Amino acid sequence: MSAEHFDTLETREPGERDADLFARLPGHVADAMAKAPGWARHLEGCDPASLADRAALARLPVLRKPDLMAAQAQTPPFGGFATAPLSAMGRIFMSPGPIWEPQGGEVDPWSAARAFFAAGFRAGDIVHNALSYHLTPGGFILDHGARALGCAVFPAGVGNTEMQVEAIATLRPTGYAGTPDYLKILLDKAAELGRDASSLRRGLVSGGALFPSLRAEYRERGIEVLQAYATADAGVIAYEAAADQGMIVNEDVIVEIVRPGSGVPVPEGEVGEVVVTNFNRAYPLIRFGTGDLSAVLPGRSPCGRTNMRLKGWMGRADQRTKIKGMFVDPKQISELLGRHPEITRARLIVERQAEQDVMRLAYEAEAHGDGLDQAISATLREVTKLSGQVERVLPGALPNDGKVIADERNYEA
Repeated sequence: MSAEHFDTLETREPGERDADLFARLPGHVADAMAKAPGWARHLEGCDPASLADRAALARLPVLRKPDLMAAQAQTPPFGGFATAPLSAMGRIFMSPGPIWEPQGGEVDPWSAARAFFAAGFRAGDIVHNALSYHLTPGGFILDHGARALGCAVFPAGVGNTEMQVEAIATLRPTGYAGTPDYLKILLDKAAELGRDASSLRRGLVSGGALFPSLRAEYRERGIEVLQAYATADAGVIAYEAAADQGMIVNEDVIVEIVRPGSGVPVPEGEVGEVVVTNFNRAYPLIRFGTGDLSAVLPGRSPCGRTNMRLKGWMGRADQRTKIKGMFVDPKQISELLGRHPEITRARLIVERQAEQDVMRLAYEAEAHGDGLDQAISATLREVTKLSGQVERVLPGALPNDGKVIADERNYEA
């Protein structure tokens, strides 16, 4: 570990990195197929020994989240894709979908320590971790990464904002970890209460887009905030080392950008779906389609790290989207419609207001009894775990284009 880099792996030549990864991949895939029946079925006919380069890897089928969810429903909880029995896992999580994820026994099972280091965190820092520790692995992903780096963690989780402000004023953490938006809520509440949050000097955010205007506001308030791109399944896939310089792919991860709906890699610079292969021994993911859109940036990062850079999160290949750090799936909107048969058409619209994600369910209905809006609002909160506005619109006002979730956030502003 140097002052600038986590280790020498980050600065090796790309050819050296690929040679290392593809020397390990055949054994890793063979182990997954031998121990996990789900992988044996999914990769039937594959000769692991043939996986010598990216071209060979690209011939394997992509496993996408809907396929994983279907397999998990048929063979709960992991669909046969874990290599160890349930009792051998450190933790088991349930993300919205539902999708089940196991935690293996490694010190930093989701490889988050590099992202903290790149964001300026160092051993001895105190981290205020406001990502959820409830049901999903988000809080634990960052918690393990920070502690692997040698930081102390205050496991704040979400909610209880006034108590979190009190903790910041008392513990004087140097850094924040959590969703991009919640840091503003904490800072605004601290200002409102007259409590000192000036110890926060850096942040590592994930679980949602960090909009340029919000990053600029944090900088004006004395906090440098960088992003990590992570999923509950694969952990930290890429991270920033400087603002607006792209996200550097994590070591021990092979990232491909493919044409959505296919497994075909697209040329550098073309937007496509992020497909990940990791080397997690307990829960191997081999050509796992995240459903997220991104593109490969040309050239190397000026920070000296040599791995591939991604442009960042550019939306979803499907309609599933992340709001306030939580995924909302079209299936959840379908469940809401099933509970309210009087609705003839509906669309969940996601927007930004005052640097926060907000959502609004616009619906058409032929009948509108008393209390319908309140009932729909309660159902929306129950099925998505998020609050949102409900708005009745005139019949025919919503486009007949099959879309039930419309992400109207401007990611360039």
